[in-house]
Amino acid sequence: MEEADRLADRIAVVDHGRAIARGTADELKERVGGNRIELSVADPGQLATARETLAWFAVGAIETDAEARRVTVPVSDGPEALRQALGRLAEKGVTVRDAGMRRPTMDDVYLTLTGRRASGSDRTDDTAAQVQEAAR
Repeated sequence: MEEADRLADRIAVVDHGRAIARGTADELKERVGGNRIELSVADPGQLATARETLAWFAVGAIETDAEARRVTVPVSDGPEALRQALGRLAEKGVTVRDAGMRRPTMDDVYLTLTGRRASGSDRTDDTAAQVQEAAR
C-alpha cells in the first residue's frame, strides 16, 4: 500500500474483485477521515480503559494493538481532539507513554473501506497485483 501511495497518480481500492473506491491517495485518505490519534499506554492493564475513553472522540473504527499497548482512533477535530483526549485519559488515571496525531495511511483507507487489513493472510495475490498495477 505504501508503494501505491508514493507512486500512483490514481488508486483503485479493490475488494473481492470489485473496485469500491477510486481517487488520488489524498482523496481516499480524506474520504476515511482526516486525522488519527495514536497513543500507547505505560500499563497494559489500562489499554481497555484508554480504548473506552477514546471511543467518545472516534469517527470510525478504533484499532487496538495489545502487544504494542497502542490505540489508534480516527478523529475529525485534529489537534483539539488530541488535547481533550489526553485530558480525559489523565482524569481516568491512564498513564500515556507516547501520543501523537497523524494522517491516515493507505492501509487505514483499505481497512476502513473493506473492514480488514491489506497485509498478512487477508491479502490475496490478486489484491497485491492490483495494488502494484495501480502504482504503475
